[in-house]
Amino acid sequence: MTQIFGKKIYYGWLIAFSLAITTTVGYGILYYAFTVMMTPMEADLGWSRGQINLGLSISLMMTGIMAYPIGWWVDKNGARLLMTVGSVLGTLCVIAWSQVTNLWIFYLIWLGIGVSGAMILYEPGFTVIATWFRQKRSTALTIVTFAAGFASTIFLPFTDYLLVNLGWRQAILVLGIIFGVLNIPLNGLMIRRHPSDLGTSVDGIAATNIKDKKPEPNLSVSDAIQSRFFWMLTLGFFIAGFGASAIRVHSIPIFVGLGLTSTNAAFASGAIGILQVVGRIIFIPLDRFMSGRIMLSSLFGMQAIAIFALALGLSPIISVGIFVGFFGASVGMRTLVRPSILADTFGSANYGRISSLMALPLTISGTTAPFIAGVIYDRFQNYDVLILLAIVLSIIACVVIIFSTTSVKKKISTV
Repeated sequence: MTQIFGKKIYYGWLIAFSLAITTTVGYGILYYAFTVMMTPMEADLGWSRGQINLGLSISLMMTGIMAYPIGWWVDKNGARLLMTVGSVLGTLCVIAWSQVTNLWIFYLIWLGIGVSGAMILYEPGFTVIATWFRQKRSTALTIVTFAAGFASTIFLPFTDYLLVNLGWRQAILVLGIIFGVLNIPLNGLMIRRHPSDLGTSVDGIAATNIKDKKPEPNLSVSDAIQSRFFWMLTLGFFIAGFGASAIRVHSIPIFVGLGLTSTNAAFASGAIGILQVVGRIIFIPLDRFMSGRIMLSSLFGMQAIAIFALALGLSPIISVGIFVGFFGASVGMRTLVRPSILADTFGSANYGRISSLMALPLTISGTTAPFIAGVIYDRFQNYDVLILLAIVLSIIACVVIIFSTTSVKKKISTV
């Protein structure tokens, strides 16, 4: 326990709030700022939109590729050093981005940003939460993702403000400094490896009372990948994630095609982020009364309903309203269900590697879906086929999870 203003506070909560700040800053600067800077970079450097966007694609793919070695490191050595080094790397890469003039150096910078993201964002952060929390894991996960859900809300307008007043190079330089000032000390000073380092157990139970706590599963990576449930879970997330990413990235032109103005379509697309945050708040009470498998199948079903609303032929406001509500809440809660169900089923001892094995195919799904969706649109000159495909994929994902089972051979840890 840690004394703050004379009150004892479990140190895990301080870690959760620290991660809430660093992940929000991380996503805001390493991901969302790119959208604002794309047009001024294109005008200044003479690179095409496709050439510039390839940098972001390289970053996202690198994040997925690095997931397993980073998960292995966190499981074996803890996250403190890794997340600190990742913060330093991210700071240097963002500052280098502000000075870039060569396209290949630009790609190298974004490769580094992808590695940095893998070291500091959700995957290692969720591993830390899984280590420090069990009974209160859903609350801790919600704290981190609730804040990060506002990354775009905070950093898109802030980045635009810097751009207008400073120009794109100076704006990125300021973002790089902010990233370093916040993330390096928070990750370096706040993260700890395990509750036992501070004389407590998971959730803040005194070490002398560990025997009173129900032991958690402790499966090896080999046990996990040999279980049918792991692969059913991965398949469900892969299929549903493909449909979700394809529709999400193309949401504005889809809404315009239904009859909304471009302004209202942009507003509706932005509202998805708000509903994701709402979904994460709803997750806490639901997690106490529903199994992860039932909740996840329900969320994939919600996604199918949301996308189906786009094909019903209702008024644009009603169709888009149903879509935004169901889709946003579904995606928001799904972010929390994955780490929760993995930790509950396989334990926290090898969580980093087990989670990272799932992360790579999900990254591939999320990064290839928008491109394939564009190809489908070019072929048919409308989004009807894409919408139908996304509905079918969501239903298949729901069925996959319904017929999965969490009955894996569990080794029990008393730590």
